[in-house]
Amino acid sequence: MVTEEDKIFAKNFRIDDLPDVPAGLPPHLKLKQNRVVSKRDASVDTADVIYSGSYVSSGVDNTVKLENFYEDFKVDVISCTETDMEFDMIGIDAAFANAFRRILIAEVPSMAIEKVLIAYNTSLIVDEVLAHRIGLIPIAADPRLFEYLTENDQANEKNTIVFKLHVKCPKGQSRLQVLTNELQWLPNGSEFLKETGGSTSTSKPKTYTSFSCSQDSLPEFADNPITPSHLDILIAKLSPGQEIELEAHAVKGIGKTHAKWSPVGTAWYRMLPEVVLLGEVENENAERLVKVCPQNVFDIEDMGNGRKRATVAQPRNCTLCKECVRDHDLVDLVDLRSVKNHFIFKIESTGSLPPDVLFTEAVKILEDKCERVIADLS
Repeated sequence: MVTEEDKIFAKNFRIDDLPDVPAGLPPHLKLKQNRVVSKRDASVDTADVIYSGSYVSSGVDNTVKLENFYEDFKVDVISCTETDMEFDMIGIDAAFANAFRRILIAEVPSMAIEKVLIAYNTSLIVDEVLAHRIGLIPIAADPRLFEYLTENDQANEKNTIVFKLHVKCPKGQSRLQVLTNELQWLPNGSEFLKETGGSTSTSKPKTYTSFSCSQDSLPEFADNPITPSHLDILIAKLSPGQEIELEAHAVKGIGKTHAKWSPVGTAWYRMLPEVVLLGEVENENAERLVKVCPQNVFDIEDMGNGRKRATVAQPRNCTLCKECVRDHDLVDLVDLRSVKNHFIFKIESTGSLPPDVLFTEAVKILEDKCERVIADLS
């Protein structure tokens, strides 16, 4: 028979008050929350748990809070050159990392050749293919210094960069390679004249651009002439007697419109690999583990008395190729994991802007997107 004391005890009972109940998540749920485990056949626990009440029964609040983001998020730069950058993004969800990747590829603007005016082309490359090849040449010009050219705008010094290419292979000589170093920047704008029927001899001839001043007179270009990012890109090959004469007009755009405006050769990320040895891997198994790994993740430690033990020397090099867990003698000794909120991010710039500046611009674009969403909802 249930007494009144039993009812009061049941009403006030909390399992967390018992001394032998561990606080927080149990180890297997903690692993499932923070790690992706790569098994021999497939990866498990790949989904993120974003529901705030997912672990409420264990007394764990899974709510996304801004103050927690401030404490956990950080960026560690591993290496940075003029064209390449590698850094770690820690404390964010994969959705944010992927947002930065997509913005870098498709929404950070750059300058690219959009219009090619061909006056003379006797090479083997037809005009359309030649124009396409020239359009894909990356331009070393800061897009922040230029404006977008719309359909109603006139090409001027603020929205257009003009290059000239005039190369001829003399007769009697060997074949000539036409490289991007032959592209000559025209700071005064186009030199090709427009064909106008109503022009008179006293009127000023019109060109395809309307520059009010020379671009090299502007302080940002005075000591920094505009050139292709790489001067050794092959454009065409000319046989003796062949000739190319053209103008190329570069404007500002984004990769979402065309891939030629993408400022990165590639931008990609991967989760930080974590390699765990589940037991002592010694002697013959240690040598086999070191030999089977193509990325030199493991090393052998001399324990003395002829004993050798495998250690995880360079876990960051692991590509999760799973060669170590495909070995039947090693599958129970090695655990391959990935940290869900730690991403290794790499940016390869085409040369228009340094990679660290590209990432800063991507952050600004994401911030602007968030502000627009907030404004629309308020």
